[in-house]
Amino acid sequence: MDNLETLLLCGGLGTRLREETEFKPKPMVEIGGRPILWHIMKIYRNSGVKSFTVCLGYKGDVIRDYFLHYQSRARDSEVDLSTGAVTTLNVSNNQADWKVVLAETGMDSLTGLRIKKALRYIKNDTFLATYGDGLANIDLEALVDHHKKMGRLATVSAVHPSSRFGELQLDGHVVSSFQEKPQVDNGWINGGYFVFEKKAFDLLGDNENVSLEDGLLVKLASMGQLAVYRHDGFWQCMDTYREAQLLNSLWDSGSAPWKSWQD
Repeated sequence: MDNLETLLLCGGLGTRLREETEFKPKPMVEIGGRPILWHIMKIYRNSGVKSFTVCLGYKGDVIRDYFLHYQSRARDSEVDLSTGAVTTLNVSNNQADWKVVLAETGMDSLTGLRIKKALRYIKNDTFLATYGDGLANIDLEALVDHHKKMGRLATVSAVHPSSRFGELQLDGHVVSSFQEKPQVDNGWINGGYFVFEKKAFDLLGDNENVSLEDGLLVKLASMGQLAVYRHDGFWQCMDTYREAQLLNSLWDSGSAPWKSWQD
């Protein structure tokens, strides 16, 4: 996994999370004091991935600023205002060793075109990709192994969606248990966490502005070139403010299901 690269789709408007995304892109909405994008990258880093390409669009400068000043935010510094000289006073033990490409992919680009534009920064024929708003305790090494075994141009992770409603377990006229927004077993949805071969994107024109979901994945499926990896574990996207609150409550509990790394 060390030589694999991950491409992160971070350019959307996030209109259903307007409480937060009026001022920042959705991947920068914080979970436990860190952007959800940071959590996603930590998931990949825990499997050995160090190289990331971030596809920027809506309010991309917020993401750009975060990474350009990442090191300075994590350490104490002394600033000499007379000269502008900055002296580092300490170095955090929690520094990231990631390499991050910040790729401007356009305000109005759809997800398929965003990836197509960013491919020039992907060195290997096989790469990983995901959205900037979904957390999972997915086994990335098993996902990559499955992709290689299937020999298709792309692999998508299938997950069980969360119910929109609280689930009641009944004992006669008494509720024996209540679970808020549980994951349901009937049906599968696209959970992101893809593996692609670069040549899959030869199916799209250089400036063909189509979404990944309605464009490339549909074409690949019709050709029998879209494999699926079933993930039965935790998965939760952050489309709404309520889902952001849910993820924060899981983090605050001290047992966030997606946290596979050691502090």
